[in-house]
Amino acid sequence: MDTEFELAQEGEELVVRLAPSQASALYEALVHARHENATDAYLTVLLGAGRDVVDGLLARLRDHGTEPSDVRFRLEELHVVLSALTNAATHFVSRQGLFSEEPFHIRLGHFRENFDALALAINNALYRLYETTS
Repeated sequence: MDTEFELAQEGEELVVRLAPSQASALYEALVHARHENATDAYLTVLLGAGRDVVDGLLARLRDHGTEPSDVRFRLEELHVVLSALTNAATHFVSRQGLFSEEPFHIRLGHFRENFDALALAINNALYRLYETTS
């Protein structure tokens, strides 16, 4: 997975060019969090936003195609996708506290290290953007 992640500020929005694999990882992380029984309260605690915001993100990330594309995020939406990426692995920890890699990969279509690397790339891109603009 491409772990390059560059953000540009355009007014109130952040614009990122997402590779198809990145868009897919963000989409799958959100779908996993936004299962059909997920309430607004659950999603707000888990991701920082309710169903309307998550559903809007899913709609924008759904058809990611085969070429990189620019996606616009509000700052709070970027928080939601970062939270979804970092939370996904917690759902695949056994009662003994061991992470189950195979079920994670089967369910989400990516390896955990891809989610972790993408989360770190988002974190680093935010740091670079706001370190240089403050």
